Amino acid sequence: MTTQPVRDAALAVDVVIVSWNTRDLLRDCLRQLLAEDVVRRVVVVDNGSHDGSATMVAAEFPEVVCIAERTNHGFAGGNNIGLRVVLADQTAPYICSLNPDTRVQRGAIQRMVTYLAGHPEVVGVGPLLRYGDGSWQSSRRRFPTLGTYLAESTPLAQWWPRNRWIAHYHMADAPQDAITAADWLVGAALVVRSARVRAVGLFDAGFALYSEELEWQRRLTDGQAGRMVYLPGAVIEHYEGQSSSQIPTQRLVWFVGSRLRDAQLALGSWMRMLIQVAYLAMYGVEWLSEAFKWLIGHRRALRADRLRTYTAVVKAVIQWRMAPVQIW
Repeated sequence: MTTQPVRDAALAVDVVIVSWNTRDLLRDCLRQLLAEDVVRRVVVVDNGSHDGSATMVAAEFPEVVCIAERTNHGFAGGNNIGLRVVLADQTAPYICSLNPDTRVQRGAIQRMVTYLAGHPEVVGVGPLLRYGDGSWQSSRRRFPTLGTYLAESTPLAQWWPRNRWIAHYHMADAPQDAITAADWLVGAALVVRSARVRAVGLFDAGFALYSEELEWQRRLTDGQAGRMVYLPGAVIEHYEGQSSSQIPTQRLVWFVGSRLRDAQLALGSWMRMLIQVAYLAMYGVEWLSEAFKWLIGHRRALRADRLRTYTAVVKAVIQWRMAPVQIW
């Protein structure tokens, strides 16, 4: 198994990256990551890319373990493939799940690992994320409530953008530059304890994309606030959504399906059904609005495209079924 020497084995971290058609971003990510002194092993799971990502990794980064899959297993399923590899070797006390559309600023991984080593009550740590233009990217979250499921990244959020549920969920009351305990952290870059992953299991592969890191951290922390920590001294750039932006309609279908799955697991069937009905109403209104604009001849190509998207979303919500939990 390919590993790199690290200065202190007690701070060693294995990194798992799941990539889908992000070759150039992945190359930049690996260049920055491999300069981190605490990184012992990097496993890239290529989720059936057709842009030569796996070939690039093999040719340019022979020290990286690259698992080239023929099909796309989703973000959770792809991560689990890599996690099984690193967990088979029990010598690294920490695991980092990292997106390929990130650039690690020097020392960021080490700062997160060092913080965990000094705070045994903390399960995982995430960095301060910045967009490519250097602006701050919100990454701290409280556990979602019914209001969150209804009003975050849904049509209701567009109709009512400054509602209190979103502000509470995004921890808008916490300063950007302070170390902050959070319920969960955006999964673009997370460092967690290997022992805790072995205890509670991998990502739930029933999530194709979105909410999988929320559900995973709920299990990692036993739902206890304060066991995930946002560490602004560690900075990572995140070029958000570079894989999912290639399939916008499917991305929205996955989003609503994942939200329903998480609501089912966290709040139960009755609350999930209420959310499901609300999604049908909201996206149904959006469909009717686009249909009216199409009928009066307003930018018909755009309206037709949006009608196809909302038709797919409404159909997915109607047909949604709870698949079995898959964490091993």
